[in-house]
Amino acid sequence: MSYLERLKEVKKGDMGPLYLMYGTETYLMEDLIQRLTNSALSPEEQEMNLLRFDMTEQPVDLAVEEAYTFPFMGGKKVVIIKDAYFLTAQKNREKVEHDTAKLAAYTENIPEETIMIVSAPYEKLDERKKLVKQLRKAGRILEAKPLQSGELRKWLDEKAFELQVSIDDRAKERLLTLAGDNLLMLTSEMNKLAVHAGTSGIIQEEAVKELVTRSLEQDIFALVDYVVKADVSSSMRIYRDLIKQKEAPLKILALMVRQFRILYQVKQLAQQGYGEKMIASRLKLHPFAVKLAAKQSRSFQAEMLLQLLDDLADLDYRIKTGKVSEELGVEMFLLARSRSVQKRT
Repeated sequence: MSYLERLKEVKKGDMGPLYLMYGTETYLMEDLIQRLTNSALSPEEQEMNLLRFDMTEQPVDLAVEEAYTFPFMGGKKVVIIKDAYFLTAQKNREKVEHDTAKLAAYTENIPEETIMIVSAPYEKLDERKKLVKQLRKAGRILEAKPLQSGELRKWLDEKAFELQVSIDDRAKERLLTLAGDNLLMLTSEMNKLAVHAGTSGIIQEEAVKELVTRSLEQDIFALVDYVVKADVSSSMRIYRDLIKQKEAPLKILALMVRQFRILYQVKQLAQQGYGEKMIASRLKLHPFAVKLAAKQSRSFQAEMLLQLLDDLADLDYRIKTGKVSEELGVEMFLLARSRSVQKRT
């Protein structure tokens, strides 16, 4: 079940006694764990009846034993098992010995007063393991994977509702373009925008443009976009802003290479009939990043992208062999590319 669906359950007070959470989007796991904890226990109860066990430092059998003890002063108890790497195909990397048979037995005899949360921040579990099958059968599952484009927008709506504001569609698009898909960053920006919304209670595009801090990756995305559009003044403005922010020209160059390579790969796979979800999986990119790259790549022919990559490789060589300075070399590339694009249009 998805994060948004699990979130609805918690908000309704519908909580199970056992949860298995895994995936690479750790923000979603931590957020749901916090919401479950806050729903089950008051701040005072959390001091006595909230227990966390790190599997890289403590044995799982200790957590199971604690889960069977009655909560202090009655009520509920929450037991969190963190980094359950023994559910994956990884070999034992720690000195801690885990009696996983006790956790397996727990799945068949779960106390009503305890909520146990088993989290494994890994892309995949080892589905061949009996323990994984038992946890799946007995518990509620959250696969914390990156949110798809539509899910990101629903997530923003949910966050706005919690902050007692609303966010219009143009503002959402602008926010995702500027801040990307980093949920921690989006949360921070939404908190800031909600305060700015004031009595109107509406987050609008102008506020996003004024207040949201651009990430380095988004600056590079915009920089590449302006090169495509032959917008010399805008591309140079972003480049000089990055230099003022003490970003190294070689780092900017490397990120541009990465972005152009992504554009080429996305374009090639799309032409072969792959959908955005499959492309994201093959390239190990966030689905939203693929969506933006697919849109941006339409402005380029594949041959042009290869030429750009060749030009950037040549520039990298000339910089590293001392034939041109870092800052001037990248600046000359931006000017030359923008002008050559302008000549063709």
